[in-house]
Amino acid sequence: MIKKFESQFNGTKKMSEKHFIDPKILTPFLEKKIPDFSGPLEIEEFIGGQSNPTYFLKTKNRSYVLRRKPPGVLLKSAHAVDREFKVISALNKTDVPVPKAFIHCEDESLIGTEFFVMEYIDGTVIWESHIPHGTNEDRYEIYSSMNETIANLHSLDPFKIGLEDFGKPGNYVARQLSIWTKQYRDSETAEISSMNNLIDWLPENLPSEKPTRLVHGDFSLTNVIVNPETNKISSILDWELSTLGDPIADFSYHCLQYFINPILGDINQCNELNIPNLDAYRDMYMENSEFEISESEWNTYMGFSMFKLAAIAQGITGRVRDGTAAGKDADKFFEQTVSLADLGWLFVQK
Repeated sequence: MIKKFESQFNGTKKMSEKHFIDPKILTPFLEKKIPDFSGPLEIEEFIGGQSNPTYFLKTKNRSYVLRRKPPGVLLKSAHAVDREFKVISALNKTDVPVPKAFIHCEDESLIGTEFFVMEYIDGTVIWESHIPHGTNEDRYEIYSSMNETIANLHSLDPFKIGLEDFGKPGNYVARQLSIWTKQYRDSETAEISSMNNLIDWLPENLPSEKPTRLVHGDFSLTNVIVNPETNKISSILDWELSTLGDPIADFSYHCLQYFINPILGDINQCNELNIPNLDAYRDMYMENSEFEISESEWNTYMGFSMFKLAAIAQGITGRVRDGTAAGKDADKFFEQTVSLADLGWLFVQK
């Protein structure tokens, strides 16, 4: 049984002035739209790294969560709370753990931006992937449940749950390579030979086509709620990057935690903490899912995932160059790009 762990990213805070929602305006609307909803309503803002401001709604009888687009000028496709609501609503018909979706409101005149309301799931969010505050039993049970949960997600046929138009079917890795290559070139600040090698090699060595599945896009311990009584995953959060795609690409991107956290990258420390090492965790997924892939194809997926994360890191460096991001960590992100690209190139050459 994992104990709840307080961190700077957990809990709620008083609403900021920028993100303020007037309970007097929201309450009567929700009383009309959500069965058994009744005020008085208290609203607090969740602490954490959400790109979409997220709120804790507390009434006398029940608690809820509201997610909204942030105020201000936004890119047209960014902060797609409508897609989050759609995918959560579809998954409510399955055994994949997500909150119950209640209402989606496109009327920006109510609280200033589009929003949706869903069920509040009590539990704990874990921000350090080696779970330092847990026991060995906790760690193994949580990793086992996390693995089973993503495998269950990838077992669903999105065409059977109303998500046939949620993304383009097929050719996912090739399309992602094209997108992230362009993003990388647009933000490039110095030549990185291993990135150039991956850009040349990956399109010529694509993995075999996999069944189209719903992919989360950023599945990790920080994006799930753990039931502290059972150590089971009780909810998957933050579906903003979800689409239709390749399930193994989604899983391999999830496995980058083994390279981001040096503790997980050390097999001896994994053994001491009773966390499955990368190979064991991958084998667990293959057993939990319908998929079997060769070692060489797995290495291709890992190379692709490292290339993608390297391109994301380079994008931050590029924004620093362009003056659209704070500059104090520019060197750190460029170094991360280089190390990820070098490791990705090593993987595909195995």
